Amino acid sequence: SGEEGTENQVENLNQESNVKTRCKSCTSTFLKVIWGILIILSVSSSWVGTTQIVKITYKNFYCPFFMSWFSTNWNIMFFPVYYSGHLATAQEKQSPIKKFRECSRIFGEDGLTLKLFLKRTAPFSILWTLTNYLYLLALKKLTATDVSALFCCNKAFVFLLSWIVLKDKFMGVRIVAAIMAITGIVMMAYADGFHGDSIIGVALAVGSASTSALYKVLFKMFLGSANFGEAAHFFSTMGFFNLMFISCTPIILYFTKVEYWSSFSAVPWGYLCGMAGIWLAFNILVNVGVVLTYPILISIGTVLSVPGNAAVDLLKHEVIFSVVRLTATTIICIGFLLMLLPEEWDEITLKFFNSLKEKKTEEHAEDVTESSVHTRSRSRANGIVSIPLA
Repeated sequence: SGEEGTENQVENLNQESNVKTRCKSCTSTFLKVIWGILIILSVSSSWVGTTQIVKITYKNFYCPFFMSWFSTNWNIMFFPVYYSGHLATAQEKQSPIKKFRECSRIFGEDGLTLKLFLKRTAPFSILWTLTNYLYLLALKKLTATDVSALFCCNKAFVFLLSWIVLKDKFMGVRIVAAIMAITGIVMMAYADGFHGDSIIGVALAVGSASTSALYKVLFKMFLGSANFGEAAHFFSTMGFFNLMFISCTPIILYFTKVEYWSSFSAVPWGYLCGMAGIWLAFNILVNVGVVLTYPILISIGTVLSVPGNAAVDLLKHEVIFSVVRLTATTIICIGFLLMLLPEEWDEITLKFFNSLKEKKTEEHAEDVTESSVHTRSRSRANGIVSIPLA
């Protein structure tokens, strides 16, 4: 009896531990979903805010490269923001220098050296600047809705480059999504008859999406996957590189009067700081979201910026969307969502349908059994005896 009591106690403890483990997993999943919803709304609203502030700034100040350079300099604040979060949340706090050296492992085992600083940071800084500059140029030619929709094509370009360069797994559904993205681009260019500012704006937006895709593929190739601290270190390093080596470009553009303003008082510093701050918040949210929630939700937040910009363009700027543009935008967004399907999506779908079929079969068998029992009970009540056939 003593051994049986001990075994019962062990079983009860195991059951309690299993219940606690399930509760913890359910709680963590629930928190991830809540964080995901908040980050989706924050990512989409920050991207919409950045795009719309640029459109407002263009009314009195058109210097896209200076605006891109100015906002990129704010990336220097990325690591200080990360370290502030580390001080607020970590139990074992580290000094700034120690944390900086720890996060510099993204450049290699030796950390950040001058050679690696120039070799690894320069190409990514150039691609980053080109992406932002082409995006800002496209906003002058097209509406915010069109540019944000065309920029979503970078997901298709990332897949194509990863398939060709990184030899990633081939997926038929993603090829279909890439074809849909290309179809949307062609339809967007055709909306105004392949002439004027429309075709130039489409080319600039597609160029921005292409350089963004190349940036992501090269980052995966040379630097691999990075945690939040390493990403913060890398963004701050790019901002420092931009301040040190790319600052000559806006100066040249100013003195050649390509991007010229009469005086510094004429520069709308309020709009520029707002744009740069929201852009920095967007980059922080994207990297924080990967840690706090599911990465797919970050992509959903990005594509939700398209209807967000459409709502602002329709209500505030009174933009009239043609049927061709709406169709092209819808096709691009659907292709973007198809890109988010996991690699085993077909197996998961088949298992889901098989489980539904099994449930229907079980329910049908239960209904047949209940009906037969009900028939027998009625026959007995009426004095009828069913004789089984031999």
